[in-house]
Amino acid sequence: MFSMTGYGRGEYKEGGLEITAEIKTVNNRYLDISVKCPKILTACEEIIRSLIREKLTRGHADVFISVTDKRERAKSLYLDIEAARAYVESAKAIKAAFPELADDFTVSSLMRQSDVLKQEEVNSADDELIDGLKTAVNCALDKLNAMREVEGKKLAADMLARVDTIEKSVKMVAGRAPLVAADYKKRLEEKIRLYTQNVNPDEGRLLTEVAVFADKSNIDEELTRLGSHIAQFREIAKEKLVGRKLDFLVQEFNRETNTICSKSNDITITKLGLELKNEIEKIREQVQNVE
Repeated sequence: MFSMTGYGRGEYKEGGLEITAEIKTVNNRYLDISVKCPKILTACEEIIRSLIREKLTRGHADVFISVTDKRERAKSLYLDIEAARAYVESAKAIKAAFPELADDFTVSSLMRQSDVLKQEEVNSADDELIDGLKTAVNCALDKLNAMREVEGKKLAADMLARVDTIEKSVKMVAGRAPLVAADYKKRLEEKIRLYTQNVNPDEGRLLTEVAVFADKSNIDEELTRLGSHIAQFREIAKEKLVGRKLDFLVQEFNRETNTICSKSNDITITKLGLELKNEIEKIREQVQNVE
C-alpha cells in the first residue's frame, strides 16, 4: 500500500553535467503531473511524464528539474546576410560620397559587427543530457515511492485497527439482534395490558404482530455482507495499489450500516450503528490518502 503523499530527490553528476530532479506528490483522485524545467528540456517534458506514469497511478505530482551544464559543447555561428548586405551598401555609399577617404572596409571588419555574425550555443538536449535526465527522475521516483510505502504501511495499520473495531461492533450488533423481537413482544404486551385494563392479549394476534416486526427489522443480510466486507478489506490491504478498491468498499460499509440503523428499531443497535459510521468515516478519510 502506498500513500499519495511523499517527496523524492534524484541527481545525475557526470563530466560537468549536473541534473537535479525533485518530485513532490499530494492527494488527487486521478494522476495529475505538473513539470517545471529549463527551456533546454521543454521538448523532454513528455519523457518526464512517461517515466512518472510508469511508477504513479494517482495523486498530483509537482516535478522540478534543474540543469547545470559545464561541458565543452559545440557552438555554431549564425550569419545575418541581410545585415551584412546593409553594411556593405552603406560602406559603398560613404565611399561614393567621400572618395578622398581611405577605404579600410574589409570582410574581417564586417565579421566583427555583432549583428552580422552571432555565436550560438547548441540549445537542444543531446543524448547525454536526456540519459542524465532519465537517471535523475528515476532516482527521485524510487526515493519518492520508498517514502510513500513507509507512509502507506502506517495508513494500513491505522485502517486495519479500525476494521478490528468495526468487527467488534458488528459482533455486538449480531448478538443484540435476536433479542430485539423478544423485547418488542414484551413492550407490546405491557402496552396492551395498560390500555385494556390488564386484559390478557390474544396470543395469536400478538405473535403475528411480533413476526411482522421481526421480519421488517431483520438485519441478518446486512450483517453477513459487513462480515464479507471486513474480510475483503483485510485482503485488499495486502496489495500495492488499493485506493480505488478501498474507496468502493468503504461506500459499501456505509450502505450496510445505514440500512441496519434504519431497520433495527432498537436504541442499542442504533447506538452501535452510529459508532460503526464514525469508524467507517475515519477509514474513508484515510483511504483518500492511499494510491
